[in-house]
Amino acid sequence: MVYDFKKLEEKVGGGVRHFESEIASLRTGRANPALLEEIKIDAYDTSNPLKNVAAINVEDARTLTVQPWDKSLMEAIEKGIRASNLGLNAVVSKDLIRVTLPQLTEERRGQLMKLLKEKLEEARVNIRKARDEVWKEIQDKERAKEISEDEKFRLKEQMEEKIKKGIEKLDEIFAKKEREIKE
Repeated sequence: MVYDFKKLEEKVGGGVRHFESEIASLRTGRANPALLEEIKIDAYDTSNPLKNVAAINVEDARTLTVQPWDKSLMEAIEKGIRASNLGLNAVVSKDLIRVTLPQLTEERRGQLMKLLKEKLEEARVNIRKARDEVWKEIQDKERAKEISEDEKFRLKEQMEEKIKKGIEKLDEIFAKKEREIKE
């Protein structure tokens, strides 16, 4: 019997992608548009992510520019950036908004590392939950005599290999972000 690990692979891949998107907004020393993309802006009687109402570009290593598609949203975008709890200051100039990232203090780097580690552990837990679900399914199939005990352990090895690859990918992403924060 061949077990279909597609659901497990989707959950592991989804967990990795979620971790990447979660940490993209962690501010490092370098300007990155992902830092601002999900900031909520009150526009058109609803709350929208900034990426839906403006173009976000990197001007230099520590400056982002935000160019709204509708100039009437300049003030709402400025307020949204200031209210984002990212410690950023938005400066309006003509038809765009400049956001300069201040240098990271050692204290702030420590806070970011702590947050990064929490998000890594959260992602690992989600992958482990997916593993536990699949392991339970495999054990149920063995109890129902759909597969042999040998087959059960062979499937467990395959499952563990997929989980190991997912965890390694998380660790790789974590290490890259850690280097960015420490720079």
